[in-house]
Amino acid sequence: MLAFAAWHFKAVPFAYYWMTMKSRSAEWQEKSVWLPFYRVAVEARPIEGIERNASGLTFNPATGTLFSVTNAPQEVIELDTEGRLLRRIPIHGGQDPEGIAHIDGDVFVIADEPDQQLYRVIIDADTDNIDLHGVPRLGLAIDLYKNRGFEGVSWDSATQRLFVAKEKAPLRVFAIAGLPGLLKGSTLDLQISEWTSSKASALFMTDLSSLTVHEPTGNMLLLSDESALIVEYAPDGSPVSMLPMWRGLHGLSSMVPQAEGLTTGPDGAIYVLSEPNLFYRFEREPRPQWVEKR
Repeated sequence: MLAFAAWHFKAVPFAYYWMTMKSRSAEWQEKSVWLPFYRVAVEARPIEGIERNASGLTFNPATGTLFSVTNAPQEVIELDTEGRLLRRIPIHGGQDPEGIAHIDGDVFVIADEPDQQLYRVIIDADTDNIDLHGVPRLGLAIDLYKNRGFEGVSWDSATQRLFVAKEKAPLRVFAIAGLPGLLKGSTLDLQISEWTSSKASALFMTDLSSLTVHEPTGNMLLLSDESALIVEYAPDGSPVSMLPMWRGLHGLSSMVPQAEGLTTGPDGAIYVLSEPNLFYRFEREPRPQWVEKR
């Protein structure tokens, strides 16, 4: 059992990064997300009307709401920041949507896992269905392996890059630049690279289930379902802080069971979606300097 636990949570690198985080707290806590300051404010709230397979999460600042996807049935769902269901939008033409990212205005990207396709779609106040047939798309048939493809997608408006997380076999994060053509539905000029941690030969989580770029700091948050862990990285790949979603930590009464969606809000809140339909919100105290003034 101890050997399994050590493998499952990669205990040695976890302990190393935990100690590194503690030693650099004074340096990082104001200029980073700094996950140790977060506590759960909404815990394991069931999303009424959704019974299974909610995955992926993104925040639309224009509407102040959250968007996710489900794959059975295939839908986009819109939520408020308390986890209440606002609407359901059927998706036609996909196989297994697992991630969604808000880009700008009414433009979103949906990640479909089995054949690793990224679809550009429009979702506005009047959208009542989404047809993926014929919309601009980008496929990355890299390391295709059963049900271990794209699990998360996030847009970084500062660098105009789309980041995509591959679940495992192996764990990978792709950075896709040169996307104005994809977003406008015209010519593409793509540059695809792999984002890696500069301080480790491999990420120490055992899988990747979602990711989000935190634009106020430029840092990236990676989510692991199997490790029940959020890890913050600086733009150069240096690990900065972590939030274990385990019972007794960060105010949690029990471990987050299957974390599949992650995003942040302009007020500093971190939102987590746990499959099949549990909603979490974590809030930071004290509020940092980078929080958007309201």
